[in-house]
Amino acid sequence: MRANYLFTSESVAEGHPDKVCDRISDEIVDLVYREAVKTGVNPWSVRIACETLATTNRVVIAGEVRLPPSLMKKDKNGNDVINPSKFKSAARKAIRDIGYEQEGFHWKTAKIDVLLHSQSADIAQGVDSAADQQGDEGAGDQGIMFGYACKETPDLMPAPIYYSHRILSLLATARKKGEGDAGKLGPDAKSQVTVRYENGKPAGVASIVLSTQHLDESWDSKKVRQVVEPYIREAIGDLPIDADCKWYINPTGKFVIGGPDGDAGLTGRKIIVDTYGGAAPHGGGAFSGKDTTKVDRSAAYAARYLAKNVVAAGLAERCTIQISYAIGIAQPLSIYVDLHGTGNNVTEDQVEAAIRKTMDLSPGGIRRHLDLNKPIYAKTASYGHFGRKSGRDGSFSWEKTDLVKPLKEALKVA
Repeated sequence: MRANYLFTSESVAEGHPDKVCDRISDEIVDLVYREAVKTGVNPWSVRIACETLATTNRVVIAGEVRLPPSLMKKDKNGNDVINPSKFKSAARKAIRDIGYEQEGFHWKTAKIDVLLHSQSADIAQGVDSAADQQGDEGAGDQGIMFGYACKETPDLMPAPIYYSHRILSLLATARKKGEGDAGKLGPDAKSQVTVRYENGKPAGVASIVLSTQHLDESWDSKKVRQVVEPYIREAIGDLPIDADCKWYINPTGKFVIGGPDGDAGLTGRKIIVDTYGGAAPHGGGAFSGKDTTKVDRSAAYAARYLAKNVVAAGLAERCTIQISYAIGIAQPLSIYVDLHGTGNNVTEDQVEAAIRKTMDLSPGGIRRHLDLNKPIYAKTASYGHFGRKSGRDGSFSWEKTDLVKPLKEALKVA
């Protein structure tokens, strides 16, 4: 491991075009889970993979679903087809909550197309038929998923992505509350923080980049910095900002036209923002818009949960976990652990064995252990899926550290 270096991560705000799409897709996941519970449909039967495209005053929602009857209607021939009304309503509410009431993208006037269709029977059998043969549902697809944790921040996240998220989250809260000039900021923004490491630990902030939309056309970069700098300093907290830190606030100048009116957005294009800011590997699959039979989502959550508990248990300073799956097969093909030379009297082989003893990593086992069949996903769409506080509604259950004791017992360590 290098001792002294710079490392950078970026985040994007909830009003970034891609994040607007992630939010709409996850609102639809939540809608399907809510309707299932409301109408007495078993939430275990929910299937959805929903992609969203957004551009100037236009939203397109596409994908495959298995829906509760309350989200269906009869066509003129008496066939069951998807009823678009509740999906459109969910999208409009998401856009309104984000804050888009601009001429080029407005929650009231944007044209919304719903192009969802029934789930492919060939894909469905990989999950459903496998349960008949194996006693548990199979993975919804093949793939590799990674989880990571480290002791750099209170939430056991890498420092650069932690601070990048925090800057934008504080600015969004101030914007929505209408705090002074912060109320004149727009929903679209990007941040980037470079952290200086000494002896492998965060020692200071070497550069800060922020580009944020503003609604007052008279503002220039200097004015934007006056507005946002107090929030940036609050977000950085106790980590020193270097005396020679480079600040780039709206470096191109004016940023009035933003969001999907300024650039098209798509679900799943910000997967590094969603995870560890590049400080750890990513398996390649996006999370938003997917139910939790899709291991892209559920197994990535499980891998983070396991890595976080390994670090929280004091077994290592850093931990990376990889899990792999094949479509239709319940149990993972492999579990890989890397403690990056920081293991505390345990080896990677021992931790891998302990993981298998303490958690069922089949898709069904993950969903049961983390209680994932709930409408808890819209809030994951911005400011990261990891490093968040678990909620009373069951959200961010993968951030709990309730596996510390079982892991220690399996490893026979105090």
